[in-house]
Amino acid sequence: MKTAVIPLGLLSCLLMLAACSNESDQSSPAAKDPDWQRGRGIFVANCVACHNIDPAKDGPIGPAIKGSPKELLEARVLRNGYPANYTPKRPTKVMPQFPFLKDEIPYLAAYLRSDSAHKTN
Repeated sequence: MKTAVIPLGLLSCLLMLAACSNESDQSSPAAKDPDWQRGRGIFVANCVACHNIDPAKDGPIGPAIKGSPKELLEARVLRNGYPANYTPKRPTKVMPQFPFLKDEIPYLAAYLRSDSAHKTN
């Protein structure tokens, strides 16, 4: 049991550091939008473990998701599927479902559609 606590603690610390990094553009007009802020929080808390902290870049497991439409997010996050006639970037079935994010999809979509979703130095 103790061996599982250490990796989870390290992952939590990494996620908190990533959320507090100065790489995101907090001075942009989009960053002042409450929907953008909420979407960014959802992204950092639930997505960066598999996707990159910069949603425009591929992550260690998941592909880049910047600009993903709401329909794709709903299909992937809630049903682990794809919208009709969508060709996936990666043919894996690794992504779990996150049904508790049902009401958060519009905010996540607002963040990922923003030009200010992430700014790298």
